[in-house]
Amino acid sequence: MATYKGIQGFTIQNLSADPSNPIEGQVWYNSTSNVWKVEETTAAGAWATGGTMGTARYGLTGAGTQTAALAIGGGPPPTGTGATEEYDGNSWATSPGSLNTARIYLGSGGTQTAGLAFGGRNSPTATGVTEEYDGTSWANNPTGLGTARRSLGGCGTQTAGLAFGGTPPVTGATEEYDGSTWTTGGTMGTARYFVGSAGIQTAALAFAGSTTTVSLTATEEYDGASWTAGGSLNTTFSYVASGSCGTQNAALAFGLPSATEEYDGTSWTTSPATFATVRQQLAGCGTQPSALAFGGYTTAATAVTEEWTGPGAAVTKTITVS
Repeated sequence: MATYKGIQGFTIQNLSADPSNPIEGQVWYNSTSNVWKVEETTAAGAWATGGTMGTARYGLTGAGTQTAALAIGGGPPPTGTGATEEYDGNSWATSPGSLNTARIYLGSGGTQTAGLAFGGRNSPTATGVTEEYDGTSWANNPTGLGTARRSLGGCGTQTAGLAFGGTPPVTGATEEYDGSTWTTGGTMGTARYFVGSAGIQTAALAFAGSTTTVSLTATEEYDGASWTAGGSLNTTFSYVASGSCGTQNAALAFGLPSATEEYDGTSWTTSPATFATVRQQLAGCGTQPSALAFGGYTTAATAVTEEWTGPGAAVTKTITVS
């Protein structure tokens, strides 16, 4: 009788733990969990349930990656919270360091160990306060945003951040952060708030959001000096806020209604994937192939977390036999 080794020229590995960098098509037996496994690529993107946040909230913001994320601030209003949580890919842990200024509807950038938070609402008005996170605690920067605002877009890093849009009043103002001070950048073509954001200071993306009366599908791209029009979303999101992540050429938008769209630098494509928990005013971080959505509002603040695996991403699956 033919054997696998005889056909393929090698045997299936018997491993006590899954390999750290499996290749597509690789099959192995995990002797610890007593299951067969295979590495394959996903045909379509999908959302899966992640660990529940410690503090339910909406109007929060996020930074980092799917396996090393930050959840920052949020509501409910009027003052919001300064709570900060860290995600390791499985569960959330409350950071010992809270924002010095509790707030809702703020912007952010950076990573889990070098985060940036700016703007937002601390009752009863918008603020321009800027804070930096070192993985343990937040420190105030004495120089805040030139234009105090809430519901703004944000992206970039702790030393090269970008803030744009926001209210009140609804604005298209853009500011650039160098790790110390904010300076004025190019003005957006369409003033908006609750704006989705992605990218870095010199290659940013702004999309969706709202004027005072109209929800927008328009996208704008920033080159470090000025904004130009990009492709329009297929979905009119309600309060997309920070339900967004990625880069200028590989962005992800998600929110209410339960829709997910991917941007390739030219146009948006709608994914058939939907949330398990439909919500608005949620936060997001990560990349287009591997994103995180957390918090938000249903009929109340929620602590739900969902993990996105994009099409073509490598995933390890258990082989079911009977």
